[in-house]
Amino acid sequence: MTKHETPAERRRTERAGETRRDIVRAAGRLMLHRGYVATSIGAIAAEADVAVQTIYNSVGSKAELLAAVLELAAEGPGTEDLVPAALRQRVVASSSAAEILRVVADWFLAVNERTVNVLLMISQAAAVDGDVRAIERRSVASRLHTFGEVASSLRALRGLRGGMSDPEAAAAIWALGHPQVYRMLVTEFGWSSEAYRDWLEKALRGALS
Repeated sequence: MTKHETPAERRRTERAGETRRDIVRAAGRLMLHRGYVATSIGAIAAEADVAVQTIYNSVGSKAELLAAVLELAAEGPGTEDLVPAALRQRVVASSSAAEILRVVADWFLAVNERTVNVLLMISQAAAVDGDVRAIERRSVASRLHTFGEVASSLRALRGLRGGMSDPEAAAAIWALGHPQVYRMLVTEFGWSSEAYRDWLEKALRGALS
């Protein structure tokens, strides 16, 4: 509770947060089942048992709903910390370049397992919806920024190949850990999670060091 927040105000804030989570979960269920284009705001409102205007007030547009679905999927179990922030913390705490690469491989496995279907839906929706395309672009830009920080940490520990810039290293990390690669190897070709994670760590080491 904040210094000036009354118990009644706190309850209203908590209810608003619960309503928002219910809306986002309902949107995720319908969009993953029906597809983004075929899912209307009205259908989401009915699924979440709220008024259409409540969705706009609580979350925003349909594209913003999709972004919230991705955000919820990317959160680790039992935590509200976004995964990129958790990755940065673990990388900063690493004491060697090898440890950083293990952390990054573990991170990609966890995130891709949770978000691969949502990211595929975003990629498909971006082809027909400019707002979703903008969300996809922001998501990639955010990841590249995070991976640039990873590259900087590798460089500080003498774990980055000479002549490779941080943006080049960030692009390599992004490409190797791309959810489409995970989807093809694990979902389509039946690789185990362990095989994917081990391959990714080796591939990152080969590309960066």
